[in-house]
Amino acid sequence: MLHRFANPARFGRIIAAILPWSAGLTVVLLAVGLYLALFVVPPDYQQKETVRIMFVHVPAAWMATMIYAVMAVASASALIWKHPVADLTAKASAPIGAGFTFVALATGALWGQPMWGTWWVWAARLTSVLILFFLYLGYIALWEAIEDPGRAAKAAAILALVGAANLPIIKFSVDWWNTLHQPSSILKLSGSTIHASMLYPLLVMIAGFTAFFVTVLIIRVQGELAARRVRARSLGADG
Repeated sequence: MLHRFANPARFGRIIAAILPWSAGLTVVLLAVGLYLALFVVPPDYQQKETVRIMFVHVPAAWMATMIYAVMAVASASALIWKHPVADLTAKASAPIGAGFTFVALATGALWGQPMWGTWWVWAARLTSVLILFFLYLGYIALWEAIEDPGRAAKAAAILALVGAANLPIIKFSVDWWNTLHQPSSILKLSGSTIHASMLYPLLVMIAGFTAFFVTVLIIRVQGELAARRVRARSLGADG
C-alpha cells in the first residue's frame, strides 16, 4: 500500500487533489462546530459558560497526541522502509502539533483556574502533555541544528519514536493516578459520559480540527517537496 506513495511526484499530485476538499471541510466543520458550541450548547449546571472552553481544549488536546502518533508512524516508515516522503511528512507535522499542544495547555489553564482555583497543577495528565510539548520542540530543534538533511531526519525520527512512549501515559494517566483532571469521558469502552447536547458539537469540532491539520500538513509537505527539488537541482548544478 505505502509503495503507491513512495514516488514524490505522485504523492504531490495526490495531496494536491485532496487539498481543496480538506480546506472546504475545515471551513464548514469549524463554522458549524463553533456555532453549536457558542450558541446552541446550553451552559453547564456546574461550570456555566466556562464549559465552552472545552470545545477548543478537548479537540486541541486530541490533535496534540494524534499528530505525534502520525509523526511516530511516519518516522518508523522512514527508518525501516526508507520511505522517501515519510520524513518530510513527520517534519511538516511537528510545528502543527506543537501549536495544538500549546493551545491545549493554554486553554487547559484558562479552564482549570475557575474550576480548580489555580492555573496549573503538576498532575500526571498536565505534566505528560507539557513533556509532549517539549518533545515537539526538541524534534523541531534537531531538524534545525543538523545541517545534513539525512542525518537530521534520522536523529529526529529516533526522538519521535522514543517520545511515542509518552502517548499512552497521556491517555491513561487519569486512570493510573489520582489527579484533579477529569477522567476520560469520550473514548471509553462503556461509552461516552458526555451528554449528547455537548458530545455532537464536540465531535464536529474534533473533525474540524482534524481537517485543518490535514489542510495545513498538505501545504507544508508541498513546501518541503519543493525545497527538496530545489536542493537536488542545486547539488546537481554544483556537481
